[in-house]
Amino acid sequence: MTLHANARTERQEDPAAPVTTTAPMALGRRSFLGYVMAGSTLVVAADLALAKPARAAVPSGAQIPELYDLEDLQTDAAAPTANLITVTLHEDGTASFAIPRMEVGQGITTSTAMILAEELDLPVEKIVVTLAPSRPELVMNQLTGGSNTTVSTYTPIRVAAAIAKGALLDAAAAQLGAEVARLESHQGVVTAPDGSSVTYGELATKAASATDRRVEVQLKERADFSVIGTPRNRTDALAAVTGKKKFSMDLHVPGALPTMVCRPPTLNGSPKKLRNKAEILRMPGVRNVAKVDTGIAVRAETFGQCIDAIRAMDVAWNPGTVEGESDQTVLARLRKAEVPLAVPDVDPLAKTVEESFTFMFRSSAALEPNSAVADVRKDRATIWAGLKVPILAQQNIAKALGMSQDQVTVNVITGGGSFGHKLFSDAAIEAAKISQKMGKPVRLMWHRADEPRQGRLHPMVTSRIRATHLGGQVLSFEQRNTSVVTDFSHGLGEMITSTIDEAPTEVGRQLGGFGFSQSIFALTQELPYNFGLVTQLLDETDDRFNTGSMRNIYSPDTAVANELVIDRLARQMGKDPLAFRLEFLKDERTKAVLQKVADEGRWGRKMPAGMAQGIAIHKEYKGCTAVLVEIDTRPRTVNREIYHGVTGPRVTKAVVAVDAGLVINPRGLEAQMMGGFSDGMALTLTSSCHLRDGHFLEASWDNYFYTRQWNVPPEFEVHVMPSDSDQPGGAGEAGVAASAAAVACAYARATKKMPTRFPINHGTVSFKVKSFVPPVPPSPTNGLKHTY
Repeated sequence: MTLHANARTERQEDPAAPVTTTAPMALGRRSFLGYVMAGSTLVVAADLALAKPARAAVPSGAQIPELYDLEDLQTDAAAPTANLITVTLHEDGTASFAIPRMEVGQGITTSTAMILAEELDLPVEKIVVTLAPSRPELVMNQLTGGSNTTVSTYTPIRVAAAIAKGALLDAAAAQLGAEVARLESHQGVVTAPDGSSVTYGELATKAASATDRRVEVQLKERADFSVIGTPRNRTDALAAVTGKKKFSMDLHVPGALPTMVCRPPTLNGSPKKLRNKAEILRMPGVRNVAKVDTGIAVRAETFGQCIDAIRAMDVAWNPGTVEGESDQTVLARLRKAEVPLAVPDVDPLAKTVEESFTFMFRSSAALEPNSAVADVRKDRATIWAGLKVPILAQQNIAKALGMSQDQVTVNVITGGGSFGHKLFSDAAIEAAKISQKMGKPVRLMWHRADEPRQGRLHPMVTSRIRATHLGGQVLSFEQRNTSVVTDFSHGLGEMITSTIDEAPTEVGRQLGGFGFSQSIFALTQELPYNFGLVTQLLDETDDRFNTGSMRNIYSPDTAVANELVIDRLARQMGKDPLAFRLEFLKDERTKAVLQKVADEGRWGRKMPAGMAQGIAIHKEYKGCTAVLVEIDTRPRTVNREIYHGVTGPRVTKAVVAVDAGLVINPRGLEAQMMGGFSDGMALTLTSSCHLRDGHFLEASWDNYFYTRQWNVPPEFEVHVMPSDSDQPGGAGEAGVAASAAAVACAYARATKKMPTRFPINHGTVSFKVKSFVPPVPPSPTNGLKHTY
């Protein structure tokens, strides 16, 4: 028997339900309504409809994200079903919570356990946070993305935990014969004034309710926090480093054998025929072969045998979507689609700064390969995969299999990274199709070569800026981004908003995609400077590529262009880049993070020729970030030899300051900033995909140059800024844009030449291109020769 608590947002009251409080309905700032749910053990929920604060008056000249941003959209979309999220207390004294989000390394299982522990007065070690399977009743409340998990779940989880604690205290008062107000709870034990005590585990069944009861709770004051805000190692760290943590490919589903796919030589090609099927079926370990829309699937006893079979396949292919295309031809399409910059009505004596930047295709592949396990039977299907939109995955899988949604069970598995990749269910849908075709369970894994060549990419983008200034003031700042279409077919995690982006007709789909992309762009992009007339607009074209929003969506490209132009404006106006930013920034929080990195990084210190500092800011997700870097572009550094690597400039120092509102786990936030910096630096210096003759050249991590150990700056600091906010901001992506921009600004100052194409080293192909037929290289037989 257990105690359950949940966050209730439904406003209608059931007159038949007993009410256990006589408190008036007008609630204070920290008062919340909730429910003790009927059950054999204690189940509780929180009602948040009365807790939403009124919005402040609209300041003149504010951009959309200052008034309502992507965090607001996702939080509001999740609120109506917050009452369906429950916390459970067990007889062994532990509490469990199935979070309706996906853990992909961002540490939400740890921070969620900390939130629960704080409000329950229970040790973090006694909190078990698991990942909820697909729950269609949650509608838009099961999307992991936009740095929104903690923002949207923080209050519902706290309220549910507080209700559970209140029910436990009521039960303890009856058992110990003391008034509730005189009881003390600590670490899962309730103690009376006479010293008698009872554990939460002993109270779990006594606190359970036979009916749903509406109650009122007071949340703990921030001054009383003892868990939230304290640095804590991740609860899953030991399992991760000892190999005990289970990812999709670690699952042992009976009969699910290794499965891989022979994929086309050009992007989005499709198979006509496997000419030597009989020969492949005779190969060692091969059990099944099947043609699916994405290629020829093979199921074998080992993944090595799958690779051998793929390399031996003789396949006739249909052409792909970009036959004969290259970086140059796609860029020409973007240039042709660019909308002219508007001419603002400014003083004719004003000086103009105008720049154009290009950002190449980049892979969003995570450390964990695209993978899924599927067991499809005649009347049911079960899927295990890392999914950030499990409800939509369930709907799409059912559609692909010709089943009803309730015939498909989707289990969410911890992922080894995402970067937008797992917002799509590509591997899960493909695994389900293969399992149905073969009539066998499969354990599908994409080869590393598959991901940059057939997987999700961050689209190619151009960004044009025109700014005017006169008399020490910036009069206008116009930015126009033109991009290959970003796929937002995941919507807000379910079919309704998904169809906004991908309507059934070609015209409808393009109009829908345009509208959704524009909405996301408008809700995320903010230029936090007083620059007179400010406009930032997006146009998208060319939907032939497999794209995704990657990490931080549109912000890294937009911020790099912005901050480079801001450095140029400062130079033209005879001002120091730091002083210029501090003068024109709108809000004190952003000024504070900028001043912090300048102080800690010793902005303006003298450096040798060929080395320089760069500084940049970014404001998003209810918070702000500033980054200072030092870069070395001297020949002895740029021309250093790296085994199978890209050399070029070296960032030698990075200082990051972040204001993310109320911080649950400072140590986790520091890790997020470290990862975000690595992403941003790679986007500016090294990581991109080269399109030639209809296919991408990169085919693995050995030739896709994400940040490596030899790229990481020897000096790295993160400063978490104090905040008086009672609400957390988004942090998962907050460090990317400012990092990318700071590195770009440092490079421009060190070389005295502004870069306009990113990454800076894109023009160099420093690796031997792997074959396209066969599409995967042979399995390694001896990796020792590749070690140092």
